[in-house]
Amino acid sequence: MWSFSASGCRWLGAGGSLAVAVGGWFAGTLPVRGGRGLWEPHGPAATSAGAVLAYLGLTLLVAAWGRYGVLLARDVRDGTPPAPGAGRDGVLATLACWAAPLLLAPPLYSADVYSYVSQGAMVLEGHDVYGAGPSVLGPGDPGADAAASVGGHWTDTPAPYGPAFLLLAAAVVKLTGGAVVPAVLGMRLVSLGALALVAWAVRGLGGGPGGRAGALWLAVLNPLFLIHVVGGTHNDGLMTGLVLAGVLLATRGRWILGCALVGLALTVKSPAAVALLFIGVTVARRDGGVRGAAKGLVLPGAVAGAVAAGATLLAGTGFGWLRTQSVAGTIHTALSVSSDLGLGLGLLLGDDPDPVKGVVQKLGLLAALAIIAVLAWRSWRGLLDPVLGLGLSLVALVALSPMVQPWYLLWGTAVVAAAAWHSRAGQVLAVLSAALVYETAPSGRTPWYGFALAGAAAVLGLAWTRREPWPAAVTGGPRPSPSPSASPERPRSR
Repeated sequence: MWSFSASGCRWLGAGGSLAVAVGGWFAGTLPVRGGRGLWEPHGPAATSAGAVLAYLGLTLLVAAWGRYGVLLARDVRDGTPPAPGAGRDGVLATLACWAAPLLLAPPLYSADVYSYVSQGAMVLEGHDVYGAGPSVLGPGDPGADAAASVGGHWTDTPAPYGPAFLLLAAAVVKLTGGAVVPAVLGMRLVSLGALALVAWAVRGLGGGPGGRAGALWLAVLNPLFLIHVVGGTHNDGLMTGLVLAGVLLATRGRWILGCALVGLALTVKSPAAVALLFIGVTVARRDGGVRGAAKGLVLPGAVAGAVAAGATLLAGTGFGWLRTQSVAGTIHTALSVSSDLGLGLGLLLGDDPDPVKGVVQKLGLLAALAIIAVLAWRSWRGLLDPVLGLGLSLVALVALSPMVQPWYLLWGTAVVAAAAWHSRAGQVLAVLSAALVYETAPSGRTPWYGFALAGAAAVLGLAWTRREPWPAAVTGGPRPSPSPSASPERPRSR
C-alpha cells in the first residue's frame, strides 16, 4: 500500500470515502423521523455491519491521505517538481473524488445539522433562538422532524451560533420547507461552499515551502475536514473559510474588507475574533510607528464589530448570541484537558467537583489568552509570520478550551496549512487529524473503542514524525504577498 503513487492514493481514498458513505446509510446519524424512506434506521445487524464498513473505509481514507502527504513532503525535501497527480490540480481532482461520495449520505459523525435546521426554523417561526432550544417547535412546525432528531442535551439548549449563520439556516428551511432530507442536503451545500472558500484562501496564501498542493492537502483533503465539514456539515468550515478569506485580503492590503469578512465569521462562531488581533498586527507592521500600532489595535475590531452589529440587526434575532457563547462549555467532553483535570481535582477535593472544575476551566482559558498574546507579540516583532501565529493561537485556544470536539482542530490546522504546512507544526497537526477522525462513531456517539483507535493512530503517527521529521517553520521576516499567477508547480526552497 505504501508504494502507491499519487494516482493510486486518489482511488484508494475514493474507495474509502465511498465505504464511509455506504456505511453511513446504515450506521450514520439517521433522523428519528422524516427520512422519507431514504435515511431510515435499520436493525442491529445492519447497523453494526454499516459501522464496521465505515470504520474500514475511514482507515483506507486516512492511509491514502497519509501516503499522499508523504509524497508531497518528499518532493519538497528533495527539491523536485511534484510527481504526476501530486501537484495543485492533482490535489483538487483528488478532493473532488473523495468528497463526492459523501454528498448524498445522511449526516455523519454528528447530529449537529439537525440543530442547525431546527434553529433556522425557530428564526422563521419567530421564536427566541437565544432563549430556548429546538424543543419549542410543535409537531406541525417547519423543522419539527429535525428537532426530534437533535441530541438529548441540545434539545433545550439555546443556539450558541451567531446571526449570520442562523440567517443561512433559516433560508435553507424556507427553501426546503424544513423537511429533513432536503434541509440537510441544503446545509451540505453551505458546507461545500465553505470547502471551496477554504481551498481558495489557502491557495491564495501560498502554504509556505512546498506551496499550494501541500497546503490544500493538510487543509481540505484532510479526512477530519471531509467527514466533519462535508459529511457532518459542521459550520466550523464556514467560520474557517471566512477567517482565511479575511486574512488573505488583509495580507494583500485590503484589510478593511478582510476585517468585514472576519466580522461575518464572528457571527457564525465567536473564536473567529482571534483573527482580528493578527490582522491588526499585519496592519501595524505595514504602517509602522505609533500611528500604525494604534490603527492595528483599534480599527480591525471596529470594522468587524460594525459588521457583526449590522448582521445582528438584519437578522432580527437580537444580541442574545453574545451571552450564549458559553453554553457549550457546560457540557463535559473528554477531549478537553482543562475539564478533565478540573473534574479529577474536584472529585479528589470534595463531593461536588463543579466549583473546582469551573476554576480550572477558567485557568485554561487564561493560559490560552496568554499564549495568544505571546504569539501576537512575536508576530509584531517580526519573529513569527502573523498567519502562522494565528493558526498556532487557534490550536492553543482549542487545546485549552472547556469544551473540545474533534473538528475544532480544523480551525488552526487550516490556517497553519496556509502558512507553513511542511513544518513540524503541520506534521503534528496531520497526525492529530488522522487520530481524531476515529474518536466519533458514524452515529455521532463517542464509544470507548473510538478513543482506542485514535490512540493507536496517534502512536503510529508519532513514530512517523520521529522517522521522517519535517523541518521547523521559518518564522521570521515579513510575509510575502503571494501572486495569484505564480506557478505552484516549480521546485521551491527557502
